Amino acid sequence: MKLPIYLYGHPVLRKESNDVEPEYPELKKFIADMWETMYHSEGVGLAAPQVGRNDRIVVIDASPVADVFPECEGKKFTLINPEIEILDGEKVNRDEGCLSLPDLSESVPRVEHIRLTWVDEDFNEHSEEISGFLARIVQHECDHLEGMLYIDHISPIRKQLIRGKLNNIVSGKKRVAYPVKYAPKK
Repeated sequence: MKLPIYLYGHPVLRKESNDVEPEYPELKKFIADMWETMYHSEGVGLAAPQVGRNDRIVVIDASPVADVFPECEGKKFTLINPEIEILDGEKVNRDEGCLSLPDLSESVPRVEHIRLTWVDEDFNEHSEEISGFLARIVQHECDHLEGMLYIDHISPIRKQLIRGKLNNIVSGKKRVAYPVKYAPKK
């Protein structure tokens, strides 16, 4: 089932997510719905807060960008309770976009080499060193679990320059081709 994507301004995007336990109700169905939603929205990653749940669940399929970033070839993950360890502190700027911030992209500084640990939907433990653009995707999605958005990493001047576009999202003036949930009216 396609779930609505919660857009910038919705409070669910700013809350820290909770750890997921094996007895999580209908976990596999929820994950399948996240995959369907991500593919329908043409994203490469989706975090549970983006569909209204503050739970530490992320789905990533980086293969659509593998023609430009070869490290993304065949990289498809379901991440539950992911943890990131920075392995190289040097940051590189690259453009990022987000399904919760439609039609925006900004240059964001991120490290290029991390160690990711997580459990999959069967609660099997995994650990992997990840580099390049794939590390960026993982960091971007895991930021959602901490109540952060990529625009939190840009300069105040850049944020001021996109303020009008952000206000259009919050006010419901921004329309997109996938189902969405706007911020509640104040």
